[in-house]
Amino acid sequence: MTADPTTTDLTTADLITRARDGDGEAFRALTEPHRRELHVHCYRMLGSLQDAEDVLQDTLLAAWQGLGGFEGRASVRTWLYRIATNRCLNARRSANRRRAREWDMPGVPPPEPTRRGEVPWLEPLPDALLDGATDTPLGPEARYEQTESLSLAFVTALQTLPPRQLAVLVLRDVLGFHAAEVAEMLDATPGAVDSALKRARATLKHRSDGTTPAPGSPSEQALVTAFVRAYESGDLDALLALLTDDVLVSMPPIPLTYAGRPAAARLFATIFDSGRRVDLVPTRANGQPAFAAYLRTPTHPASGLFVLTLTATPTGDRISAFTRFDETLLPRFGLPPTLPAHGT
Repeated sequence: MTADPTTTDLTTADLITRARDGDGEAFRALTEPHRRELHVHCYRMLGSLQDAEDVLQDTLLAAWQGLGGFEGRASVRTWLYRIATNRCLNARRSANRRRAREWDMPGVPPPEPTRRGEVPWLEPLPDALLDGATDTPLGPEARYEQTESLSLAFVTALQTLPPRQLAVLVLRDVLGFHAAEVAEMLDATPGAVDSALKRARATLKHRSDGTTPAPGSPSEQALVTAFVRAYESGDLDALLALLTDDVLVSMPPIPLTYAGRPAAARLFATIFDSGRRVDLVPTRANGQPAFAAYLRTPTHPASGLFVLTLTATPTGDRISAFTRFDETLLPRFGLPPTLPAHGT
């Protein structure tokens, strides 16, 4: 966004004064530097890109309408995080979240799942939306790296927490706000914040071991290339050789989860044996390798989006999670609904 020359050299206090007088450009100058990180914050809280976009707009509207009540005791950034967090808590309590959907591969009956998925509203975050969203230095008390706190596994685990525990953990351990700041944001006492944080930490099971291959590294590229070769050709043995023993396959909003290599083998064998073949187009989501899948038919329609979680093991890098999303999300990644027919 190009800065307005009439607001570029103004102080924050001047911008607040102008914005209170109805100057929309001054308000944008105040809030635009924080828009992307607030978007990512809402995504972490809600696990859904669509919900995050809706809450972000609601947050900015509330900030515009409530600017007269901003007392300046905290920074504009902290004030915006307070509004966004509380709007996210309201959204978490809403009954209008994306609901589970039925299996959607005609003629391919799904094998019995290991368990039902808990987060049917989960959506991936295109890496393109991360530009400028993670540039602000984290507070000194942050416990997670930015890449870890955006991974699908972490975002999924967050969704299983009670809403206020989730808010406290994100504000304290991901963003590094002080306990007193978080208490102010949530209209709670520091003691209540500390108690919620302890419970959230005890519940949250996922922690990265720091051995994920670096994005774009030769190690990541080699594993991704092997995956594409195996999946596009329907080579079950080659695909299974790339998976960890405890691999987790999920497909929100379809609430079916397959845990472990044998369960994954049953699922992929069912798909491959049906003759269903796809061509994969690479992209990235949540800092992880991802692929748009297009059915290898005359019309070549999109059939889903795959996101891979990679993990280093004693025997080499492997795929520890395979998450399949529906094709309606592809426009957010700038990907088309169809491709030219295979071989043309």
